[in-house]
Amino acid sequence: MAQLKRLKYILEALDRQEFLRVSDLVERLAVSHMTVRRDLAQLEDKGYLIRTHGGAMKGEAIQSLFSFARRLERAGGEKEAICRAAARFVEDGDILFVDCGTTPFGLCRHLQRRKGLRVITTSLPVVAELLHQPPIRVSLIGGEVVGERQAVYGAAAERAIGEYHADKAFIGADGLSLKNGLSSYDEKEAGVTRRMAENADRVFLLCDSSKIEHDSYVRFAPLSLFHVLVTDERLPRTVRERYRSRGIEIIMR
Repeated sequence: MAQLKRLKYILEALDRQEFLRVSDLVERLAVSHMTVRRDLAQLEDKGYLIRTHGGAMKGEAIQSLFSFARRLERAGGEKEAICRAAARFVEDGDILFVDCGTTPFGLCRHLQRRKGLRVITTSLPVVAELLHQPPIRVSLIGGEVVGERQAVYGAAAERAIGEYHADKAFIGADGLSLKNGLSSYDEKEAGVTRRMAENADRVFLLCDSSKIEHDSYVRFAPLSLFHVLVTDERLPRTVRERYRSRGIEIIMR
């Protein structure tokens, strides 16, 4: 089994139970003890688990990976401030890609005063939020529906996105670092995010400070994918200056 599939299996197993034994993972994944320990060490570095004698326990960061509702509860104040700042860049008549993460979802409530908007998304919560706002026209991209993430993914979704063009894309990521660029928990989600960014004139990355200089396990795009980073005021000044020295525009509110 490839490493990315092993890591995803371990994370999903830890979401269902508090503790995993190395011996059980060796049997289920059909790999060596050394391979399992390397995988656990990599996930521990990202805060997803805590290694113990003979196994691993779930870490705090794993709580943000799976359920849309669970992720929506985290960093609520920061996300609200980020979305309020990002909404200032939306103009009447814009065509927008809105990504499926919880932070881009928060942008919806700030779009009501704009006229003639078209929103293209793979997010079911975004559709539900905008459905009863007649001035906004909404297009839902087709593809494979993933219930836990409440979004549409897959090759069909990525092909469909390629048929659209947007003035602006508002995207999210599970991790962002100067070394590794943008990263995600899920490769299918990453593919959708990348395609939206590639088909928009201007790309805004909405990312709370807890994800900055932290990597998730699928690296999917360089820093050049986006034009503006919108984050919260908890981002340390030293980190802020390092990003700006790389030519990255940062908006903080």
